Amino acid sequence: MSKEYYSILGVAKGASEEDIKKAFRRLAHEHHPDKGGDPAKFKDINEAYQVLSDAKKRQTYDQFGSAAFEPGAGQPGAGDPFGGFGGFGGFGGFQAQDLGDLGDVLGEMFGFGGTHRGGKTASRGKDIEVDVELAFKEAVFGVAREITLYKHATCSRCQGVGADVGSKTIPCVTCGGSGQVKSVQRTIFGTIQTATVCEACHGRGQKPEKECTTCKGTGVERREDRLRVDIPAGINDGEGIKMQGAGEAAMHGGRSGDLYVRIRVKKDPRFERHDQDIHATAHVPYSTLVLGGNVDLETIDGVVTLQIPAGTNPGTAFTLRGKGVPHLRSGRRGDHVALVTVETPKHPSREQREHIEKLKQMGL
Repeated sequence: MSKEYYSILGVAKGASEEDIKKAFRRLAHEHHPDKGGDPAKFKDINEAYQVLSDAKKRQTYDQFGSAAFEPGAGQPGAGDPFGGFGGFGGFGGFQAQDLGDLGDVLGEMFGFGGTHRGGKTASRGKDIEVDVELAFKEAVFGVAREITLYKHATCSRCQGVGADVGSKTIPCVTCGGSGQVKSVQRTIFGTIQTATVCEACHGRGQKPEKECTTCKGTGVERREDRLRVDIPAGINDGEGIKMQGAGEAAMHGGRSGDLYVRIRVKKDPRFERHDQDIHATAHVPYSTLVLGGNVDLETIDGVVTLQIPAGTNPGTAFTLRGKGVPHLRSGRRGDHVALVTVETPKHPSREQREHIEKLKQMGL
């Protein structure tokens, strides 16, 4: 019976190689038998992909249909419907590592632990996340902090090589220096060739002739490490800094994890941040609001003189340009916004009370 390979993959006859590959991966995940899929459907999907992903076989299929690949049809591998599709029987003996993440699906299915593209795949160290508390002013202008971490770090004796001082590394005999071990498995869906990380050398292709006495060949040791963190001006509460490679060191030459520094900014009773602007209250005596004058105003840069025009009402906002928070990228500073409020004496003197009474009588 002729099989409609395009329909099986759900693609048009003129579909590109990329479209065919995407359809195959999606359907292979969906119809994985370990996920409750139909094995027969899974087999048809793979059969369709093996033909349509090969330009020559696709041309033959477009001309003669799936019958051209049946036993005795005169095609390569006659007697084996997929003989000649890469040197193995069954489903063409495809290499699982050529299928990207599908290789992991097949690995889970057949128990060979997934695949590793490129052969040498090393471990990666864990990421670390820490909180750093800053004063309001430190967050505005930036600051350098030293933090102490107790973590897996590169071995201080062998510098992460794993070999003892004076010793050398030699090619791994298990994998022949390739860092990977290849194996072939026959399954109900065909023969699958896989490449997994060599457990003897952990994908490095090299092994210490004599292991480091400190790290026992792993290349890492657990110790206290001090790091300097440069916190940029303008950082805000809840924002973070990523320090690549400053996390946990990985064993056997793997890539270190990253350090994520999360910023916590303490509140300041004098200032309040609004994006790049700083808002604050300017306490002004009533007489200055009426007659005008100068008052001292505290800003993040220090005390400045603020000129109050005569007849200023409480609630008036004065803006001091460039006295706010620097922008993280441009460095351009926001503004300081001073909201005027009346400074009312809590315990006026007798003389002050007499003057205030006179003002009251005058309607002020």
